[in-house]
Amino acid sequence: MPLLDHPILVISVNDDTRAALLNSLMAFDVEAVQCSTFLEAETLSLAGLYCGILVDLPSIVKAKGEEKIVACSLTGFFPTLRVRLMGCMLIPMTMPGAAKQENSINDFINRACYNFTARKLRSHHRHAIGISVSTGFQDLETLAFTLDISWGGAFIVDFNPERFSIGDELTVYFREPGCQISATVCWKHSWGMRNAPGIGVRFNELSDCLSKFLLSLLKHSRDHDRDRLVA
Repeated sequence: MPLLDHPILVISVNDDTRAALLNSLMAFDVEAVQCSTFLEAETLSLAGLYCGILVDLPSIVKAKGEEKIVACSLTGFFPTLRVRLMGCMLIPMTMPGAAKQENSINDFINRACYNFTARKLRSHHRHAIGISVSTGFQDLETLAFTLDISWGGAFIVDFNPERFSIGDELTVYFREPGCQISATVCWKHSWGMRNAPGIGVRFNELSDCLSKFLLSLLKHSRDHDRDRLVA
């Protein structure tokens, strides 16, 4: 069986360099998906699970504008090995500070990617905003509030999150605009941990009422509020 359950994104704007990056992974029996731009890689990682990024360092250095923003976001989210092609050899580049990385492709795959839980990018940026809400679940209405909120969902503080299971559906009522929405529990923090107890929910649909409220609250439209590290 392959060592990794999910693919690695291989990114380079240069066709020959991208082919060399792909070739370097063949000996490790890992699946790779190639991208010629960081925006292409972002689109893929919003839709599917990935466990790392192998990227040509000059492609990062030369990226401008939105490409630069996305490059910073992707390499900050996934385990990343930045390399430079020298002749027929790939040389991992030593990175300072928070950008430190493994020293070889072998260590990158067998340690960084292997120990990383494959995941998707979050579609929308989370804003640390508290909004009064109430939740309806199993014929019980509970007063609550959000710790953060986005176009895609929210974290709702709840002092008894153990009553929820992942995949449960509930109703969230937003008191300020006076509208409600169906939501699904995606994760939870139990009481007694170092984080606030509660549930992370995904909105199942957006009504016109809630869409107008979120636009006034978040100051960005749904299509222009990606979860990126650099604004």
